[in-house]
Amino acid sequence: MKDVEPSKTYRLLESGPIVLVTTARDGRANVMTMGFHMVIQHGPPLIGCVIGPWDFSHAALTATGECVIAIPTVDLARTVVDIGNCSGRSIDKFARFGLTAEPARMVGAPLIRECIANLECRIADDRLAADYNLFILEVLAIRYDDAREERRYLHHNGDGTFTVDGRTLDLRERMVQWKAFQVEL
Repeated sequence: MKDVEPSKTYRLLESGPIVLVTTARDGRANVMTMGFHMVIQHGPPLIGCVIGPWDFSHAALTATGECVIAIPTVDLARTVVDIGNCSGRSIDKFARFGLTAEPARMVGAPLIRECIANLECRIADDRLAADYNLFILEVLAIRYDDAREERRYLHHNGDGTFTVDGRTLDLRERMVQWKAFQVEL
């Protein structure tokens, strides 16, 4: 075993797939790449995410209280990285990256058609935002594209490399405590 700097914790405990977050304010939609998020609870479904004032999306999220968390698949990997390497302050990322914005049902931020899933969210709690840039979001609606052939998610290793979902290990029969939460997508 060797010592590793505690600042590298995120490289070991990456919380889930890289996602895209859309916001809309004053008729202008934006999209950003985000890796710092986590599921907090099942019901109501809550997600914690870090979006700081350095992100152009921060102002729209705090003003509207709404966003969409879109889950891209591995075929969008280069686009996801490129979206994270530029700012919506100076460009229309939907146009630049050829993404299709579709209207959401519950929030003003758009869905991304090219993503396998879109979670429409509203801020449930922002008490930790001032100190930690941590927003607690409630998922209000989910749109899932079950016709999509590519279903592998992209996980950032924190150093510019990514891990791609692979083979699925099915242990549902052993999950006796959580059978009520097993939902087929």
